[in-house]
Amino acid sequence: MEKTVVITGAAGVLCSAFAKAMAQDGHKVALLDKNGEAASKLAEEIAAEGGKALAVETDVLDKQSLLAAREKVEEAFGPCEILINGAGGNHPRGTTDGEQFTPGDLDAGTRTFFDLDKEDLAFVFDLNFIGTLLTTQVFAQGMTKSGGCILNISSMNAFRPLTKIPAYSAAKAAVSNFTQWLAVHFAPSGIRVNAMAPGFFATNQNKSLLFDENGELTPRSQKIIAHTPMGRFGVPEDLLGALRFLTDDKASGFITGVVLPVDGGFSAYSGV
Repeated sequence: MEKTVVITGAAGVLCSAFAKAMAQDGHKVALLDKNGEAASKLAEEIAAEGGKALAVETDVLDKQSLLAAREKVEEAFGPCEILINGAGGNHPRGTTDGEQFTPGDLDAGTRTFFDLDKEDLAFVFDLNFIGTLLTTQVFAQGMTKSGGCILNISSMNAFRPLTKIPAYSAAKAAVSNFTQWLAVHFAPSGIRVNAMAPGFFATNQNKSLLFDENGELTPRSQKIIAHTPMGRFGVPEDLLGALRFLTDDKASGFITGVVLPVDGGFSAYSGV
């Protein structure tokens, strides 16, 4: 059954795969992204494959921008029926240089926990959590009349906070908690709310962080793989089964408030 799907952060590596999959399944897909050019290119690719897509340049931290986006989506495709909150990300300045603090770090000229700036932390937290909250406020309002489905994108960081990235880990933990809160809040309205928590995925965006100039794993990547029972990084296609399952009312109609890890077993492994 054809539905209107709204995806934020749609031009990103993972969300663009989501968009293509939903379009291939016959849905009308609205591609919301701050990078309007990238969203338009993705819309053209989907259209070339016979799908229906609309690119809308949108800032998820600006409610007026979201309201304008909703108007364009409803004019082209009708009310949102499936909302995928995919916009998010980290920022280098919300990151510590070391994995653990030692007293000598204060005089070493490195960025420690004590050097993290409030504005940088707020940027990461707002992009991941507040962006999800505002987008849901705007697009879920129409769902209260006829039901719908919301899929948030959390992270393995919400289960196992990674060293060095406190803001991102805290923000994704907030997304997971918010998912459960929304599931309870919206249940009487027939709106299901779930989330996926991807583990470690190798994409073009993080290639330089995971591999050195020779294509070998960095020391940090080696630790990730060592703690991933399946022994590899994920690829975008690994998320599509969970995407389709959680957004299908027939397959998961009695599932709400769930945060599903897609992590190759990372969250299940204690390290010993």
